[in-house]
Amino acid sequence: MRTRGCLIAATALLFSVLLANTSPVAMAQGTPPSARPIEPGAGSWRTWVISSGKDLRLPSPPDDQATKPEFEELKALITRADALSLDRVQYWDAGSPSYRWNEIFTDIAVTHGAGTVPLRAAVLMNVAIHDALIAAWDSKYAHNRKRPHEADPRVTPVVTVPRSPSYPCEHSVAAGAAATVLAHLFPNATQRLGQMAEEASRSRVSAGAVYPSDARAGLDLGRAVAARVIEYAKTDETKWSGTVPLGPGLWKGTEPGGINEVRWKTFALTAYNQFRPGPPPAPDSAERAAELAELKSFKRTPLTNSKALYWQFNQYGGPGLLYRLGDEVGRRLAEAGLDRIPPRRAARAYALVHVAHYDAYVASQDAKFHYWTARPNQFDPTLTTVVPTPNFPSYPSNAATVGMAAAHVLGQLFPREASRYTSWADEYGESRIWAGIHFRSDVQAGWELGRRVGMAVSERARRDGAE
Repeated sequence: MRTRGCLIAATALLFSVLLANTSPVAMAQGTPPSARPIEPGAGSWRTWVISSGKDLRLPSPPDDQATKPEFEELKALITRADALSLDRVQYWDAGSPSYRWNEIFTDIAVTHGAGTVPLRAAVLMNVAIHDALIAAWDSKYAHNRKRPHEADPRVTPVVTVPRSPSYPCEHSVAAGAAATVLAHLFPNATQRLGQMAEEASRSRVSAGAVYPSDARAGLDLGRAVAARVIEYAKTDETKWSGTVPLGPGLWKGTEPGGINEVRWKTFALTAYNQFRPGPPPAPDSAERAAELAELKSFKRTPLTNSKALYWQFNQYGGPGLLYRLGDEVGRRLAEAGLDRIPPRRAARAYALVHVAHYDAYVASQDAKFHYWTARPNQFDPTLTTVVPTPNFPSYPSNAATVGMAAAHVLGQLFPREASRYTSWADEYGESRIWAGIHFRSDVQAGWELGRRVGMAVSERARRDGAE
């Protein structure tokens, strides 16, 4: 209870730091909101992979003389705009750039994803968008290029233009980052992703919001940041060649799933074993016997079975919360009237939630392959399960770990919904007991591990300079 009280007390601070869209200096000076530049200091926010926002600062944009032909191109595009092109402008203008690319990620992952590739893709894409937008903001205010309509009133944008410099285009930056990461992990979708990135970038030019050179520079910057993220996440690709340990209460099997994922690099955690839980109950202990008896005597009902199946084969057939996270962040930002917050703050929300989910998974895998705990039906082969037993050790529960980590960060971002997110994590963990594939100690250890990962992500958010 003391831990939960501390988390609730910290919620208001994180929420205000994350979603505030005002400059304290401007507020003190009485500058009206309509005249305030959008966070000129955001280029100095803490990044996940690149060393800083200025790490990839762009060269100066074209000078006034070189910009003249771009005016003519802009006016021609706006004049020729038809219903179809305007529809695509509106499509890409919906919410923040992160919103649309998280939707695209889900479509791509459902069609081309397998195993844990979608989990990895979600975090790498959102981290790349986040870092790319921080780099974009550094370049924007380093060069302070006026928007086309500010330089020439004959250009009339067809979208609401942000109060920020034009170069580089933030939608193009996000498109370049997202499409590059997704194409790396889903190569069968490379052509489609490239076309969508180009369309997203072109839509801002067609809308009269940026110059063509802003859009081109944005795509290049996004791709450059994505390359850094892909390099950061690269593993040595060496497959595990060890042997499964033997002994009482230890997992039995071959080719344990996910054992190579222990080597995945984390983002908020300093090491994959940073919060490794203590050992599970001894195989010959009274506690273990009681846990096994709980599973054997559990009275399954159509409701518990359906919920066990739901959490195992959740949205689009993938277990857990992964595909719901992007939807939830986008929905809550829109519901709170915050779908028009600066793109960096929206990107930050998406990245924080997916980092928590991903880092928790890696931490859970570390503990699994440290303890090698047998599954319940390996203790008692007569135990039946509602869903197939995963081919890897039992302790702790991945479901409980990733569910609680993501729920904690979601609750910090959207405190009004915090209890609902916790109920998701609770039910996700309990469903593994109802299904017969986890002991209660697996779930409880997972919940605690997930909370600690979620707290680490939230603490990092409070120290990343986004004020």
